[in-house]
This record gives sequence, structure tokens and C-alpha cells, in this order.
Amino acid sequence: MQEKIHRVLAAIGAFFVKLWHGIGKVFYKVFPKREAKYFDADRHEFKYIGLMALVAVAIELYIEVFARITTAPLEGFRWAVTHPVVFLYNTLIIFATMTIALLFRRRRFVWFIVSVIWLGLGTANGVILMNRMTPFTLYDFTNFTDGLTIATTYFSKVQIILFLIALGLGVAALVMIFIRSEKWTNIKYRKSLAAIILAAALAGGATIGLENSGTISSFFGNLNYAYRDYGMPYCFIATSVNAGIARPKGYSEEMIAGLLDEKTKRGTDTKLEEKEDSTQHPNIIVLQMESFTVAQDYANIEVSQDPTPVFNDLYENYTSGTFEVPACGAGTANTEFEVLTGISAKFFGPGEYPYKGKLRKKTLENMAYITRSHGYNTAALHDHRALFYNRNEVYANLGFNTFTSVEYMNNVSFTPTNWCKDRVLTGEIMEIMQSTEERDFLHVISVEGHGSYPTEQVFKHPYTEVTAEDEYTKWRYEYYLNECHEMDTFIGDLIKTIEESGEPTVMIIYGDHIPALDVKEENYKQPDLYTTRYVIWDNIGLPKKDRNIHSYESGAILLEDAGLEHEGIIFDYQQSNDPDEDATYLSDQEALAYDMLYGKHYAYGGIEPYERVDMKMGHKSISIKDLVKIGDRYYIRGENFTERSIISMDGKQLSTVYLSPTLLALNEEIDPDDIGKLEVSQVDKSKETILTTVGANEEL
Repeated sequence: MQEKIHRVLAAIGAFFVKLWHGIGKVFYKVFPKREAKYFDADRHEFKYIGLMALVAVAIELYIEVFARITTAPLEGFRWAVTHPVVFLYNTLIIFATMTIALLFRRRRFVWFIVSVIWLGLGTANGVILMNRMTPFTLYDFTNFTDGLTIATTYFSKVQIILFLIALGLGVAALVMIFIRSEKWTNIKYRKSLAAIILAAALAGGATIGLENSGTISSFFGNLNYAYRDYGMPYCFIATSVNAGIARPKGYSEEMIAGLLDEKTKRGTDTKLEEKEDSTQHPNIIVLQMESFTVAQDYANIEVSQDPTPVFNDLYENYTSGTFEVPACGAGTANTEFEVLTGISAKFFGPGEYPYKGKLRKKTLENMAYITRSHGYNTAALHDHRALFYNRNEVYANLGFNTFTSVEYMNNVSFTPTNWCKDRVLTGEIMEIMQSTEERDFLHVISVEGHGSYPTEQVFKHPYTEVTAEDEYTKWRYEYYLNECHEMDTFIGDLIKTIEESGEPTVMIIYGDHIPALDVKEENYKQPDLYTTRYVIWDNIGLPKKDRNIHSYESGAILLEDAGLEHEGIIFDYQQSNDPDEDATYLSDQEALAYDMLYGKHYAYGGIEPYERVDMKMGHKSISIKDLVKIGDRYYIRGENFTERSIISMDGKQLSTVYLSPTLLALNEEIDPDDIGKLEVSQVDKSKETILTTVGANEEL
């Protein structure tokens, strides 16, 4: 991967050199060198604007080509030809930002700066897409520090040094261009301002017209697909300027109080009463299955045998139906956000993830806080990185006592594409349930079904074989559906283990979104590409009540099934109103959500009702029992170490050999006087980020 990135970056550098030389030749033909120090704006205004437009076309072409370079080298050119309206629309956006240069005497310098910004954004987007599925957004700037910590994962030290040198040369070039750039005199500010306003109006009008015609959309169910279909400049701006929940019209204390009194059972009595009655209710499990669907929903393939017999049997015998989610092919965090909180992700800006923004700093009422008020133990589990979608920060603001990520799990096995297999979750779930006297609310996020999916044969003896029109489709679906079979087996094993334990339980099982297989609507047998399936399994005798639901409605249903009705503002509203009969069903909830997240908390009497939980990473305590020396090597004995356990000292990671859950070996020499300073840290996969640390005589 590093060699590939190095070649791509070298090609980009060569492209920039040629592009700059070409622009220079054109520029000096249009504006020949003169003895005078100043340009005459009147003589060259239209030529200058025309040149701006040509450069905007070139920049937009570069941005889209580089964004698709990992798919196919010529894919960006093909997209520009097959989507000319969207291509020109994005070019217009770039051009409109360039026109700001018309107000400056050193307009070539300002124009150059704007061009460099767009080229930089396009380059950042392309490089990021080489290493992850989600494109570049403004939110990545908020994670800039985290990005620096993992830079060495994707780039060699030589590449980083070359980048820093190039950055320094770029800054020097900017200074030189500023010094040598010609000044324009006799600038007609009214005409220049009129040109800027006209360009902005054209871009704004085009946005409205294209959105109304359906050519582009202001809702991004899949950020990657949106950037691919609508263009990077539009999507970057849309995700940057349209964030959060809009303030509702007429927002006031009276408005919120009236809404609660008229449309919820508890009215303005929104404070949760602290109880210890969890044992009067069942365990509640939210089981979110990564990209999980059934083969029967695809019209473009056939399978030799059903890969998901367990789920399909549950679907026929327990409450089930279609599950409308806010994501397509990616966007796991927004589906789980809707399930946990009852709040629709569509209330937020396009492509926005509350987990990447608001919820990193603010608490929010959800299923965890509600069950916690009844004495439930609240636990989250994810067989992937704790840092993914900032869950290690967010879950504490959602009321979870513990969060067990893959860094705190043992006996982990991986798929051929290096995603953790979900079967590890069964033991983790049961250990939590059987270690607590109270009932448990468990939020479990699967990862095994994650893309991307190989385009060649992987399984020599697959459980199910796929028949398709071409091998590209066959191998991708065959790999995916055989992973779904393993996930299905995990579901069956988990249910069997829960039944054997005798723990009363209600569990919702659902797919968070369809897989990233470029599924076409004509090949998918559900209402749209934002639909998966769900089942509510239980061992307490609940009647089967089939219904098609949105993911944001599932939490209210699950709480009601567990006997926890009309608790929590959003859930109370949903349990008290029928969406088919209430014309303001969604707008009312949007107003409540605004008050809870961005407003003045009128629903809570003007106070912040929830405190961030002192969440523990890992449900099992990691501890150091003693340090021993055998020969020239030091060993740390303790409990619940994992393969992500590293011996550390003063925040510095030391070379470590993992031997067992009770033994780590120090693989480097240290000063004997520092032995007492040795600690054990759990580290992220990149080994650049320490999640937690425990010292001698401490428990984590």
C-alpha cells in the first residue's frame, strides 16, 4: 500500500508541475509581460474570468479523477462525461469561490490561494479514500490530532519527510508569488462585486434546481456514494455548512411544554425516577449486525443453500418486519444512534455523524440512561477498534457503565479480509450477563460483515455457492453471503446460550445497512436501498406483532416489550402517537430533539439532566499482580491481559511479548531503578494511541 501511495503521490506531483507550466504559458499569452508594474483591469477583465473558468474545470477534473483512482484510473474521466450536468455544477462552485479574487489588487495571488485550497482538499480526499471508505469532510479537521498519530501507519518516514519538505517549498512559493505578483489598478469594485454575486447566485440557483429535480440530494445516506454521485466540492460544502438540527419555528418554553402536555403520557414530568427494579424486567439486548441481509432479497443472484437459516426461522416465528435505516452501504454509527436515542439522523446535516460531533462533548437521553435509572447494568460491546466513530468517548455520554472493544477481548479470530469474527461476542455477552445480579442492557455492535468484498474466489469449500451473471458479482456475493452465514451461526449460538442460562431476555437483531456491493434498486427486493430486516426475539412469551418500522422507532418498541413504557421524552412521544395519524409526528420529534441537544432544555426544566458516566473500558478488570525477573528478562504477571496489552512506562510503550492472559514479557532493557514504574496499557491497533493504563497494585 505504501508503494502504491508513493507512486500515486509522485504522479500527482508531476501532474501539478505540468499543470502549472501549462497555466503559466496560457496566462502569459493572455497577459503578456509589460514594462508597467500594474495591469489594466478594464482591458483584461473578461479574459481573466475566462481563464478562471478554464482552471476551475481542470481542478474539478483533477479532484474527481483522484477521488476514483483506486477504483479505476480513468473512472473520473468517465464520470465527468456521463454526468456532465453535475460535473459542470461542481466546476461552477469552484469558479464562484475563485471570483473573490476580483476584489483584490493582487488578484493572481488570491486566485492561486483559492486554487491551492481546492487542490489540497481534493488531494486529501483522494489519499483518505485510499485508506478508508468514508471521504474527507470538515469533521476530519476536528480529528486532526488523531490523524497525525496514525500518519506513520499509512506513510513511511521518508514519505512524511518528503511531504514536509514539499509543504515548506509550497509556503516559500506562496511568499514569492505574493512578492512578484502584479498589482491591478483601476479596479471597478462595483463590477467585481456584481460578478461575485452573479456567480454565487448561479451556484445557489443551480443547487436549488438540481435538488428539486433529484439530480443531487441534500440527504446523504451513504457519504461515500454521495461524494461519488454528486461530486466532492458540493458534498464537502454541504457537509460543512449544514450541521446540527435547525431551530424550530416558534421555539420557546411554551411550545415545548405544550407539545409534551398534549402528545406524551408523562407530560412535563420528564425526570427519570431512580429505581432498583431491574429484576422485574428482562435483559435487553440490541444486536446490530454489520451489513447483514438475507440472500432472498437479491434478484441478481442465486444460492445453492440458504446462508441465513437461523435468522429466517426467527423472522417467521417472532416479531419481525422491514427495518428502514438512515444509511446505505456504510454509516453504521447513524443507525445505532437512531436505535439508541429514537432520534432520526435526517434531522441533522447531510452526511453528519452525531458521534463525530455533538455527542463527543454532550450527554443525551437514550435507552442506556433509561434502563440505568431502573438499576440495569449498561454495557456496550464492539469487536472492532474502540476509536472507531469515537465510541470510546461517546458511550460515556450515553450512559454506559462499560465499553468492551476488541482491544479488551481474547480468543479473537479474523476473516480473510481481517475483520474480527463475531463469534467472540457470545462469550463476552454471557460473561457480563452472568456476572451481574441486576438485569443488563447490552448494546452489541458486530463487524464481521464489513466490506470491502474480494473480487476473486476466497472460500474453496463455501457453505453456499452463488450463481451470477459474471464472476465479479459471483465472487463478491459469495464471499459476503458466506460471512453472513457465520454471522447467522453466531446468532443461533448466542440464542441457544441465553436459553440455557435461563436469563429472561428481549433482543432485537437487525442489519445496520445493506452491504457495500453497489446494489441496484432493481436487484433488491425491498422497498428501497435503505431497508434491511429485523427480528425481536425473546424467551418471555411475547406475542408476535409483525410491523415495518424505522430504526428510530425500534427503541420505543423494545422498551415497551420490556415493560418500560413512557420513559424518556422521545420514546414516550413515539409510544403515545401513531405516525400514520399524526401529521406532525416527525416535526414534533425534531423540535424535541433540538431542545435536548442544541436548545435550552425546556423539556427538562432548563437544566442538563444527565451526567457523563465514569465509563470503564473492558468489563473485566485488568490488573498487575507482580513483576518477576527470569534470566535477563522481566515479566509481568496479572489478569485479563490481551494481545493489545503493552508494557509501558511514563506513557511510552515498550517492546512487549504477549504470552497469555496472565503473562507479559518485557522485550527490551531498562534501568533497574525504573522497574517499579512499569505499567500495562491497552493500545489501539495502530499502537499509536493508548486507551487505558494500569499500574502495579491497581485495577482497570
